[in-house]
Amino acid sequence: MSAFVVEWLNLLVRWAHMIVGIGWIGTSFYFIALDLSLKKRAQMNPGVYGTAWEVHGGGFYHVEKYLVAPDALPDDLIWYKWEAYLTWVTGFLLLIVQYYWNANTFLIDRSVLPLLPSQAIVISFLSLIGGWVIYDQLCKSPIGRNTPVLAVCVFALIVAAAYMFTHVFSGRGALIHVGAFVGTIMAVNVFGVIVPNQKKIVASLLKHERPDPRLGAIGKQRSVHNNYLTLPVLLMMVSNHYPFLTGHPQSWILVAFILLLGGSIRHFINRHEAHDPLSKYVWALPAGLVFLAVLLVMTAPKPVEIDPSLQVSDIEILTLTATHCAVCHSAKPTHDGFDAPPKGVMLQTTAELIAHKDQIIAQAVQGNAMPLGNEKGMTPEDRKRLGAWLQSH
Repeated sequence: MSAFVVEWLNLLVRWAHMIVGIGWIGTSFYFIALDLSLKKRAQMNPGVYGTAWEVHGGGFYHVEKYLVAPDALPDDLIWYKWEAYLTWVTGFLLLIVQYYWNANTFLIDRSVLPLLPSQAIVISFLSLIGGWVIYDQLCKSPIGRNTPVLAVCVFALIVAAAYMFTHVFSGRGALIHVGAFVGTIMAVNVFGVIVPNQKKIVASLLKHERPDPRLGAIGKQRSVHNNYLTLPVLLMMVSNHYPFLTGHPQSWILVAFILLLGGSIRHFINRHEAHDPLSKYVWALPAGLVFLAVLLVMTAPKPVEIDPSLQVSDIEILTLTATHCAVCHSAKPTHDGFDAPPKGVMLQTTAELIAHKDQIIAQAVQGNAMPLGNEKGMTPEDRKRLGAWLQSH
């Protein structure tokens, strides 16, 4: 299949993933906010737990929440589930098109671990399944009844997965797999827990039976988990555009602070929407700023150390870049994965190298995001020579 066709598949699947993902995240944020804003009123219909008045689009909405089903439910009862299902399906399709199809380029870095594409794909798939199984067992265990302890365990699980991914895959592949790992947990929470439990509750209520209260509590627990994980997983999904993340030598530690940053922001928003006293949750903002500061310090560019005795000629540097860079970044790429130079960047002449000096230093000298997959085995010494030449021009 030509690179042109694969690029169109990538674009269309990515577009679909964004559309359904926005729908899922939007409904998740909305219903958490709605649930937190419900209030008891002096006059409410029988069986109503709380109500909320909302205004949007020029109209007013009066929403009621029932803890038990009304005497009759309409046939057009709306279930918000397909947004979650399709987000995972399109995300996995995108993983196939972008990372499995071009495993040697995007998923594997032989300087990290020399894998065959088939091995990398199997590890990828099994890790997503394994992540859900471990998370689910944590929630079902006695740990699951202690919210703070469970939060620490889930945090540790994701960081451990990030550590594993960064020691198996390329920088890009590792962080996108952290996103897929968390996204799988979130999607299966909906498919395997939240919706089935809700169906059991509805069935019991329509039979005028008392539903098992654990079903609602479990569904609520998983829904809250999804809510707090949303912001970190979104950042993971766009991480491949930022080499200071994917090329960082301790990117798994960055993941830990991204989780803490996203969680603190989400907590502040949730408690604000619940109208809690500001004094009870204001700590989340300075905590988030501390986590952000750590990320900024860790990812701050470091000056390129140049050995004054290291002299690199134009011919030597063009030979080096012809091997490691120009296979993709040329007018007619020879790499199977590209029909045109990525982002229109060509690196065939000294003038072109100098024109993109800052980007090359960031991605191939200070970091190892480039070349993709390091298929030709660019060494640390090669990177030093490239940096020395660029800094001298």
